Amino acid sequence: MSKDTTLGYDDVMFSEEDPSHDFYRLDSKLTARERALRERVSEWVAREFMPSVPKYWEAGDLPRSIAAELGALGVFGSSIDGFGGESLSARATGIIMRELERGDSGLRTFASVQSSLAMNALSFFGSEVQKSQWLPEMRTGERLGCFALTEPGFGSNPGGMETLATRDGSGWILNGRKKWIGNADIADMAIVWAKTVEGDPASIRGFLVETDRPGLHAELMSGKMSLRCARTSELSFDRVSLPADALLERSPSGLSGPLRCLNEARYGIAWGMVGACEACLQEVRGHVLRRESFDVPLGAFQLVQDKLAEMLTFTTHSHVLADRLSELKDSGQCLPEQISLAKYSNVDNARKVAALARELFGGVGILIDHSPMRHLINLESVATYEGTRDIHRLVLGRALTGMQAFR
Repeated sequence: MSKDTTLGYDDVMFSEEDPSHDFYRLDSKLTARERALRERVSEWVAREFMPSVPKYWEAGDLPRSIAAELGALGVFGSSIDGFGGESLSARATGIIMRELERGDSGLRTFASVQSSLAMNALSFFGSEVQKSQWLPEMRTGERLGCFALTEPGFGSNPGGMETLATRDGSGWILNGRKKWIGNADIADMAIVWAKTVEGDPASIRGFLVETDRPGLHAELMSGKMSLRCARTSELSFDRVSLPADALLERSPSGLSGPLRCLNEARYGIAWGMVGACEACLQEVRGHVLRRESFDVPLGAFQLVQDKLAEMLTFTTHSHVLADRLSELKDSGQCLPEQISLAKYSNVDNARKVAALARELFGGVGILIDHSPMRHLINLESVATYEGTRDIHRLVLGRALTGMQAFR
């Protein structure tokens, strides 16, 4: 005889009474404001988002209406001071991504594209006019942005991009294609990275492109088996006419501009993986305490406890790394190589935790009622985007040897 229950929404919320949560008590560092932020976002994810995950997952969709709800929570533009809000600590930004990832990688990706990529690109490189026109309404979720860097033939080597912006009087003409662009089909504007001299990676600049311009077309991608609770599109530009002030006037020539934004998003991923680990561990712990086999709870078996201990170890490693990274970031000492290490290693840890959790759920682990399988599938995408494991390890190899093994 066996007993089981399906997932309750409380199982995706943090719980300070749960010994699997925050094993090294790192959250004792949180300020009262950071603690309130965590509770607010966690509550929304559990009560408002999680009941709809099966519907979003099966439809391969995430509604635009989520943007206003996230805006009301204060998750957009957390690192930006002014323009309708104030900047928060790096740890607070991490907390946001940690709690959103508890729900789904697609939810965290939605917020990351808006905040870490599009809004930060404007904050870093936009004119005062551009920032004033866009950032306040992006902070509330009233207007959405996307970040168009990757192309069909250029992922890990974005310098090979073919999208080209050529001078047309005082303005520009934009031609090209982008792929794997989050939120693009519902965005009001796109931060588009394009060469201004054909074939020259050093000429890459950023442009603010309103998505209602003639010649711009966004098409939602279909057939995804991962990251289904996310909107991912292709963008095409067919002689899109841009005014002179579409250029992000402070964007440096070359890839340093988009890479600076990507590092902000990678930092958020490192924290998000803590949330994915915690969600899987917390849910499966509840399962093995409730589920009985041979008249005893699964949690009483040695092999089960060994897997739980392994999951707790990976989760704690990720939390310690992300927490220390936040301290380095707030003190202005954070290096891109440190973000690379945290991004790839925390994703690796989360993949292992999700796989172990799915094993412990047994047959029911493949059902949408339980989150580890969904997290596991999503993490296949997270392991690929914003720098693969191999690329980040080569970044670390360059730091260790002084020699670059990739172009």
